[in-house]
Amino acid sequence: MSKVPDNSRGIANGLMFFLAACCGLIVANLYYSQPLIGPISLALGMTPEASGLIVTLTQIGYVVGLLLVVPLADRLENRSLISAMVLLLALASLGTALSESSMAFLACSLVIGIGAVAVQIIVPLAAHLATPERRGQVVGNVMGGLMFGIMLARPVSSFVADLASWRAMFFVSAGLMVALVLVMQRVIPRRVPTASLGYLALLRSMASLARHTPVLQRRAFYQAMMFGAFSLFWTTTPLLLAGPDFQLSQSGIALFALAGVAGVVSAPVAGRLADRGLTRIATISAMLSVMVAFAMTHIVESGTGLSLFLLVAAAVLLDLGVSGNVVLGQRAIYSLGEAERSRLNAIYMATFFIGGAVGSAAGAWAYVSGGWLAASLLGGAMPLVALVVLLLGEPGKQPGGEPEAN
Repeated sequence: MSKVPDNSRGIANGLMFFLAACCGLIVANLYYSQPLIGPISLALGMTPEASGLIVTLTQIGYVVGLLLVVPLADRLENRSLISAMVLLLALASLGTALSESSMAFLACSLVIGIGAVAVQIIVPLAAHLATPERRGQVVGNVMGGLMFGIMLARPVSSFVADLASWRAMFFVSAGLMVALVLVMQRVIPRRVPTASLGYLALLRSMASLARHTPVLQRRAFYQAMMFGAFSLFWTTTPLLLAGPDFQLSQSGIALFALAGVAGVVSAPVAGRLADRGLTRIATISAMLSVMVAFAMTHIVESGTGLSLFLLVAAAVLLDLGVSGNVVLGQRAIYSLGEAERSRLNAIYMATFFIGGAVGSAAGAWAYVSGGWLAASLLGGAMPLVALVVLLLGEPGKQPGGEPEAN
């Protein structure tokens, strides 16, 4: 059995960008269905109120995988675990493409979420391979790839659905995942963790980490609120754009979703800011940007060209804030300890993806009940709550004794 890779010289740039690409391709599976809620629910006979479950079940599956699978990365060889989860993802994508009922589709969506947690094994692996002084930069770059996959998934799936059908996207994804596993087996180095805890002991230790790690608690809560707003925005805006105010086609919605790709530039920048000790001011800026994003969609009357432009600008601003904040949180928790890194990451991600699942479901309900006004008010309130908690909270200490910027 090979040894854990030596990170004294840091991660090679080629491997870093390959890991970023892997994260983007894998995590995109969580979001292919998001702009296709309308045609999927119509084809499978789902009510508008239940359509939010299409995204929510995938996110719930992701949380399940974070809590039950990702902790194994502190015990099992990482490359094999990543490959196994990506193959599971390929099978679930194939099942989704072949689904003829809403129950079958939702069950496969749940498994897609579980398989996609491979990215949350890859990101801590990249952090392990990086030198401490470059850890924020490396995590930021890898997370940039992940966020690029999230942002690009929506327009890609919309274009594919417009050219062929919504099922075609899932067939394509299944093939991509199989090909990706073959490449990963040749490129990603083996890493055998040193932890000797059994599986149940690993799971029990997560409860202790969650209770006794203030930095983790704060960063997970902040990102839960931010990601809830993010999921709400991208679950409800396709419904708004396809509605009577804008009447956009799937291709039009795809072009709108491309605006979110601009948000990925904040992930590497946030990592560098965190390396320089500017986490607090960067976090406040990220929260304010999301609040402003929702507010600016109400400057002019909905349905006009200017209102569509403001909605596009809001998408860019929102994605900038959310992308940057997730990296700021990861940089903080990855500094807490190497042996527990995967478990800390699992708790962090699980917490904020619960926020995302709540945001998707609540957003669909709010939009059906009160239109975009109700949905955007709810979305803007989430980062506001996080900002209030940050400003009222007591700053902690980083492991090295430096002030931890919330």
